[in-house]
Amino acid sequence: MTPFAIAGVQMYVNALHPNVDGMIQRLDILMSRFPWTQMVLFSEIAPLGPLPKFSLPAMNEHIQRFQEAAAKHNVWLIPGTMHETAEDGSIYNTATVIGPDGQIVSTYRKMFPFKPYEVGIQAGTEFCIFDVPGIGRFGLSICYDIWIPETTRQLTSQGVEVLLLPVFTGTADREAEIAIAQATAAQFQCYVFSINGLGAGGNGRSCVVDPSGMILHQSAGHEDSFPIEIDLDQVRRQRETGLKGLGQVLKSFRDRPVDFPVYDRASGADGYLKTLGPLEIPQQGSSAGLRLNTPLETSGEIVNPTPGLDFGVTPLANK
Repeated sequence: MTPFAIAGVQMYVNALHPNVDGMIQRLDILMSRFPWTQMVLFSEIAPLGPLPKFSLPAMNEHIQRFQEAAAKHNVWLIPGTMHETAEDGSIYNTATVIGPDGQIVSTYRKMFPFKPYEVGIQAGTEFCIFDVPGIGRFGLSICYDIWIPETTRQLTSQGVEVLLLPVFTGTADREAEIAIAQATAAQFQCYVFSINGLGAGGNGRSCVVDPSGMILHQSAGHEDSFPIEIDLDQVRRQRETGLKGLGQVLKSFRDRPVDFPVYDRASGADGYLKTLGPLEIPQQGSSAGLRLNTPLETSGEIVNPTPGLDFGVTPLANK
């Protein structure tokens, strides 16, 4: 058995004032109650809220305080994400991994900002993988990244056993996102920690999923700090013998008899995608994707789906 204790912190996030003091207070309380915790993960945009106008350079006073807090408690700490202003003025949604000695181990810029809603945020291009000595390999994604399964494919193909996912979801798709977390865990045979915020930081329902797709913990709509002890040997065993002795999906992908031309941008295999409209926010009365002006054809005859409306078309000849 290779146990490791990871705590998620689901907390209220203020949009207009820093939340750093509250994060450190909650960390202090968590470690006082559950001193066996070895890693702590906060939600996306927890420190400074969702507004890019509060963007700061990657190294700032808040990160320094988190470094001190990690060293104080001897824990791995991922304090959610902050908007980062790069040297060229670009803004990224960036997470920082801090080791138990207080040193920065890695940083990760969100690869798939939630376009078209996450306006003005640039996409990162580097994956984040780090090892906890004697325990296992961890990977970091941010919120919408998990909706693009190739991100997790890349991480797990390099041995990642635990996917850490700070989330900011305050919208009606949280239910689907939880289902995706479960599917991701089963498909890639890894643990998934999907930690959401509250208030201006999301609608809660943080969850932890094991490699079989089973939810080990799911928060409700209130503040919650929950340490979960995972077993990395479960990941390794399942990757070798399959989920419940069945599907060995990583090995099946490894031994695949086919390459996927869709990943070659010049292949033309993604031609359908090019027929879709622009990536933009829908407007009132949008008819995007609807064939409102095209009659339905059934057995060679025109069927008007809206009686009383004239589509102004000539009937088609029978085939």
